[in-house]
Amino acid sequence: MADTMPRIPYLREEVEIPPGVQVEVRQENNNLIVKVKGPMGEIEKNFGFVPLLAHVEDGKVVLETYFAKKFEKALIGTIAARIRNMIQGVTKGWRYKLKIVYSHFPIMVKVQGDKLVIENFLGRKDKIILDIPKGVKVQVTKDDIIVEGIDRDIVSQFAANIEEATTLRGDERPCPHGREGGPGVLDGIYVYAVEPIKK
Repeated sequence: MADTMPRIPYLREEVEIPPGVQVEVRQENNNLIVKVKGPMGEIEKNFGFVPLLAHVEDGKVVLETYFAKKFEKALIGTIAARIRNMIQGVTKGWRYKLKIVYSHFPIMVKVQGDKLVIENFLGRKDKIILDIPKGVKVQVTKDDIIVEGIDRDIVSQFAANIEEATTLRGDERPCPHGREGGPGVLDGIYVYAVEPIKK
């Protein structure tokens, strides 16, 4: 069956480059590579092969594609958004806040070198140990875990890993209504805020 989806003859997306930020766009082995450098550091990403044209022009990153269908339309928006995240990362940084929630068994969390150690989750003896990625800073207060860095992809993934590590699944997953109509097991560590490090 012939594909009758209409194509958009020309699509263009622009990303503003703020003062103090340098952006380099290049193609290597048909892969799109973007490097962003700013006051807080430098991020380089390989987006792989993408059916887009990209270059820096008049203080903007310009992304273009011709005869775009649904996939190319979504892709150009996604890459533009990720470049904006890179720019915010090197200018303001990224901070994810997680809340430590427990009822009967206090969850103990600490940083040991390049590891995040979670103890006493639901009273268990086994520790949950997560490797802290390079370039990520972790702080633990009484009820919060603060995860910071300039690369949102890495910071958000590590925050998600922490949340995932205390998520019950399978046979362990409690009834959502708990016993006798109670709220169920709420113990865990949950992302509750995303904000820039620098305002």
